[in-house]
Amino acid sequence: MRTLRWILPLLLVSAPAGAAAEPRPITLQEAVRLARENAPAVVEARGQERSADAAKRSSYAAFIPSLSLSAGATRRYPAGGTRVDPQTQQVISSGDPWGYSTGLNATVDLFQGGQRIWDIRGARARDAAAEAGIVNQQFVASLNAKQQFFNVLAARESQVAAAAQLEQAEQQRRTSVALARARQATRSDSLRAEIQLRNAQLAVADARNSLEVANASLTRAVGLDEPVTAAELPADTLVEALSLAEPEIATMAEHGPLVTQSESLLRAARAANTMVWTDYLPSASLSYSRGGTGDEADLRVPDNLRYTGALRLSFTVPIFDQLQREERHVQSDVAEDNAQASLRDARLAAREGVVRWLGAYHVAGEKVQAQIATVEAAEEDLRVQQQRYAVGGSTLLDVLTSQTQLNQARRDLIQARYDQRVAKAQLEALVGRDL
Repeated sequence: MRTLRWILPLLLVSAPAGAAAEPRPITLQEAVRLARENAPAVVEARGQERSADAAKRSSYAAFIPSLSLSAGATRRYPAGGTRVDPQTQQVISSGDPWGYSTGLNATVDLFQGGQRIWDIRGARARDAAAEAGIVNQQFVASLNAKQQFFNVLAARESQVAAAAQLEQAEQQRRTSVALARARQATRSDSLRAEIQLRNAQLAVADARNSLEVANASLTRAVGLDEPVTAAELPADTLVEALSLAEPEIATMAEHGPLVTQSESLLRAARAANTMVWTDYLPSASLSYSRGGTGDEADLRVPDNLRYTGALRLSFTVPIFDQLQREERHVQSDVAEDNAQASLRDARLAAREGVVRWLGAYHVAGEKVQAQIATVEAAEEDLRVQQQRYAVGGSTLLDVLTSQTQLNQARRDLIQARYDQRVAKAQLEALVGRDL
């Protein structure tokens, strides 16, 4: 016990080895804004949207002919060489060591069974899904930031409660020691009070560590290099009431970010499934090429290049491709079925979430009111028991029981406030707006 008396105060006052600068306080709105900008999932969603937008532009550009230019020079060894005339296909001897060629090629697909139309529709649906994915990930990041912010508030409230517990334990210890010296209480009372004091000191240390961990988690959630913490709020600040009625929240949740993203993915899957059928239709393409060749004695473009051109119109009718079209059709059917199942599950999850978090919000609100009254009653009960113990009207066991009840009531109040704040944040993530 003597060793414990020396070690515990040192542990309580010593700073952690990795302690750095004091965390910078940020508001809840700032935490949400930073999380929406810096969260890895949001950054990844933005990248997916950029890729989807590029794919959409590429699908529109499929209607534009492709164009390519080419030019080349060849040095023959020995200097006297031969070449093939592109018009007559005859081998012509040439004493010039350098040969030159130029080319222009243009190709356009006239008809591909409607594939490009469905490709555009699928690309637009995927782009819309990517945009909805950004919104969804932003609200997921906001929810995480809010939870970590509320964790800091809860840890800070726990720290205040632990300090009050320590103060009560110190006061009770002084009373027990004084009564024991006056032979109005037994030494067992002072020893029990000593145990309560040590437990209170450990509660203070645990609350301080929880606050440091909560600050670190909040810093990670907002994606900053410098440490941050939640801005000060009164411990008894109540959660604001919901700005929408419950039926409106349920309706909005049916069209929340996750459901919207699932709907866009289903449209993309349907477009891809329809596009597979175009593999069974014929296709037509038109191309034009023009090229020139010539010889020269040195490295310079000759003035008398001989040009030839060709215009080609081709038709392709797919007959049999080793059942690859059938395989793609089955795969697209499976993808569409999966997208339909995901959309159905997203809608059911939204309904479930509304029921769960609305219930949690209301229950937590009732707990907050009940625990506020419980804490007040427990404080008064402890005060009465301490006064009675001081005059010999009650035992130390009665005082310790009242202290335990008060400590538990404070913890329950902190948890109820945290639960109500988190429930509201969950509802906001479901509907895709602040409530």
